[in-house]
Amino acid sequence: MPIALLPGRGVVEVAGEDRVAFLQGLVSNDVALAAPGRAVWAALLTPQGKWLADFFVLAEGARLLLDCARDQAGTVVTTLSRFRLRAKVALRDASPDFAVHAAWGDATPPDGTIGAPDPRLPEAGWRVLAPAPLPTDADEAAYDLHRLALGLPDGARDLEPQKSVLLEGGFDELHGISWTKGCYMGQELTARTRYRGLLKKRLFPVTVQGPLPPPGTSVTKDGVEIGEMRSGRDGLGLALLRIEAAEAGGPFASGEAVLTPRIPSWMVLPARASA
Repeated sequence: MPIALLPGRGVVEVAGEDRVAFLQGLVSNDVALAAPGRAVWAALLTPQGKWLADFFVLAEGARLLLDCARDQAGTVVTTLSRFRLRAKVALRDASPDFAVHAAWGDATPPDGTIGAPDPRLPEAGWRVLAPAPLPTDADEAAYDLHRLALGLPDGARDLEPQKSVLLEGGFDELHGISWTKGCYMGQELTARTRYRGLLKKRLFPVTVQGPLPPPGTSVTKDGVEIGEMRSGRDGLGLALLRIEAAEAGGPFASGEAVLTPRIPSWMVLPARASA
């Protein structure tokens, strides 16, 4: 199976006897489900329900390890620490202790590592934490193409801190939200967006013909703005698009490129949900 070192990923350690209960009230998914060999994908939101960070929660011994964007590890520690109060938890940026990898294909992670299937999609592969870089046969760019082909968001490259809502990023279909676990920070807006059908735009995978537009480049259809480009590489990308425009299909214009939206099989859109 291809395995790639992800230098852009870091790790936050949450230790202490209250670690599960502490995180449970702060993040979007059910942290109690994290166990050896089973990861949970979750997001940290503002009290107003806007995205701040997301991470994979892996359980190892008496600690939880949050596989997150390396440049967000400090922010995650600082933000979580504000809510610690009397909880028996210890938080630290443990990025220097781990090398984060992604693996995809049919095999399992090597012995001596902390690994679990990526909970978003079976095709996404595995998340693997090791004490040092493992032998690899792929690089971060190869993994980036893999996740773009699947339509998976990559943190702040695709979501705007303090602006994006989780349903824009597919967190519902990609198993990043628990609708049954009880209250967490930002839950009210997340639930209202879902149950009132308030979502107008969301991330869609796109194929790109021509020069890759920089993130933030406007996307238009017949001269009318319908969204903006987010992350991309080698002819694949994600764009935040009006749902009705994406369902109607491309082509769209962005910079000097032509974009064609792709609706992956995992994505649930209003027309599909009512069919």
